[in-house]
Amino acid sequence: MGTSSRFNSPSATCLPNDLESQGLTRVEPTLYVGAISGTSVDGLDLALLDVSDGIELCASSTATLSPALRESLLALGQPGGDSLDRLGEADQALGRAIGTAVKDFLYNQGVDPKAIAAVGSHGQTVRHRPTAAHPFTLQIGDPNQIVETTGITCVADFRRRDMAAGGQGAPLVPPFHAALFRSSDELRVVLNIGGISNITVLPPDATLPVTGFDTGPGNALMDAWNAQNIGTAFDAGGQWANQGKVDGALLSALSADPYLQQSPPKSTGREHYNLPWLAEHSQAAGVSAVDVQATLLEFTATTIEQAIDRWASPCQRLIVCGGGRHNRALMARLAALIPSAIFTTDDMGVNGDAVEAAAFAWLAWRTLKGMPGNEPGVTGAVGERVLGAVYPGSAH
Repeated sequence: MGTSSRFNSPSATCLPNDLESQGLTRVEPTLYVGAISGTSVDGLDLALLDVSDGIELCASSTATLSPALRESLLALGQPGGDSLDRLGEADQALGRAIGTAVKDFLYNQGVDPKAIAAVGSHGQTVRHRPTAAHPFTLQIGDPNQIVETTGITCVADFRRRDMAAGGQGAPLVPPFHAALFRSSDELRVVLNIGGISNITVLPPDATLPVTGFDTGPGNALMDAWNAQNIGTAFDAGGQWANQGKVDGALLSALSADPYLQQSPPKSTGREHYNLPWLAEHSQAAGVSAVDVQATLLEFTATTIEQAIDRWASPCQRLIVCGGGRHNRALMARLAALIPSAIFTTDDMGVNGDAVEAAAFAWLAWRTLKGMPGNEPGVTGAVGERVLGAVYPGSAH
């Protein structure tokens, strides 16, 4: 996969209108934009992908969400803050925000919106209940608003078709991980540490299926506890956690969570791992705030290590992406716990903050081409499915 930090236009692909004015055959756009607001709700990640010759990540960026919108999204992400009025308003506001961010992103890259085939928008997951009596998953960020703001076709609502086919609806990024990082030489595991951590297992034998699942918390618990006690959105570099000591009783109580014992396919989210969940563990009551943070970091690291040891052994290369890779304390614990060689996707030429956004650009391309986007070996769906709904734009 080729990658570059910015997209240098003026290729024919980027200027279809100029070609038409010269009487030349119009070139089908091969550029896609991916957009996702992840479980951490720490910004809107954007990626520009070119699929004309393999997969090339041309550019990426992160747009800031307004404090009011971020607060609404965080509240909607767990039971208790999810009124229908708040849901509807946040859906509209996030759609507008995504559309505006895409327009600004393309302007800054010098790319005409008419050169973009589609925006693949994941939006924001506000509820994920794959094991309910009537399983459902809900992502907001109204794609109609994205189309009206940008004029570009939008592909959205990727998860529910997989769930309708009996799958978890998540994770959806593993097929993209496979396209980028699978090797015939070694068993590789891609670890994404977002609000929730998930792994993709890439066997070297091409006849074996790709597997993967959510291992448990990533940044979500640490960020929430840090925000409540320190007042900042996250513990930069794990500095605060490094000042505390792991409390063994609390760690044991957290580690007894039934989700961790389930076999894949499985997925989870902020509706499970949140501060009320932490408060249910009475062992936290007598532990200092800094020691709770240290314990949450250890909990995140050990759940990742145990998942890899149980379901992806012997992992020869661990490839890490997502915001959690910036947490030096967490990365140090993973290095101490996991015997594999550990790389980041950045080490392999792919911006680790852009992988998920790029994946949804790639999924949008597959949707428009009528190709399946899910991996049944990951989600548990009864078969491959074309994912997402298409909202036609006016830019072409």
